[in-house]
Amino acid sequence: MLSKFLDKLKSGLTKTREALAEKIAAVVGKSGRLDEQTLEELEVVLIQADVGVETAAELIEELRQRARQQDFKGGSAEVIELLKDHLAGMLDSEDQGLPFAELPARPYTILVVGVNGVGKTTTIGKLAKRYAEGGHKVLIAACDTFRAAAVPQLEIWAERAGVDIVRAQQGADPAAVAFDALGAAQARGVDVLIVDTAGRLHNKVNLMEELKKIRRSLAKQDAGAPHETLLVLDATTGQNTLSQARQFHQATELTGLVLTKLDGTAKGGIALALRRGMGIPVKLIGVGEGLDDLQPFESRAFVEAMLGRGEQA
Repeated sequence: MLSKFLDKLKSGLTKTREALAEKIAAVVGKSGRLDEQTLEELEVVLIQADVGVETAAELIEELRQRARQQDFKGGSAEVIELLKDHLAGMLDSEDQGLPFAELPARPYTILVVGVNGVGKTTTIGKLAKRYAEGGHKVLIAACDTFRAAAVPQLEIWAERAGVDIVRAQQGADPAAVAFDALGAAQARGVDVLIVDTAGRLHNKVNLMEELKKIRRSLAKQDAGAPHETLLVLDATTGQNTLSQARQFHQATELTGLVLTKLDGTAKGGIALALRRGMGIPVKLIGVGEGLDDLQPFESRAFVEAMLGRGEQA
């Protein structure tokens, strides 16, 4: 299972790897040494992969310091291995991933937020399937009562995942739906409650206030709820994800990020920019369209897939 996922991750990050490892090899190989011109070119490569300006500067300074050491040969393989170690350290977090086996609470309530088009509905469906396959009883709360197609789409994913769903009429109060759903989850002995929300534009103050209201309604039923608040982000949008994350974090106290569509972008470095800029861990990544293509984030595996093996770059 792990090998299968690593293969998917490596395949999904092909575009990012081409934008990083192959370009790094080309830049370093051209001069054969890490002089200032080479370092400047490497910094451009990193920024183009959306690791962020500050992150790129930090990595280049690390390379600059290492280049001064006598044992550093400066070939592309050594440069890439050094970058791997540094990037993995930056991405490491004690709370990577989600609890899938032992749940810290029941019902374990997960609030999922994000703007339209980022893959929020599919993320919920895949997440529900993952928990259901682990033997947990799962309930989805359809609290996007604004968009007419939202509930039918979520119902399709709930059916695929083999889990139940709580819904309301279009136009119903989302906070009231969330309140009732948590009550139903408690009464039915549900292990995991996943709460969908409208695909809110992150610059709309009234919609952000609605998210706060949903959080308060959940807390009325269970003081610890929501136990997770996940922001789903489309990796293909690059640096724009940072502004989204900041706005949502102010409104909803995010506990983790979900990066989707990594298989369709050369901007996989955004995971680094988000970690450095927000301090919030990436907990899940999407590397394909299948139900099994949403996986817990693991920093070392991610960096290995993103940069490849140095000697093959």
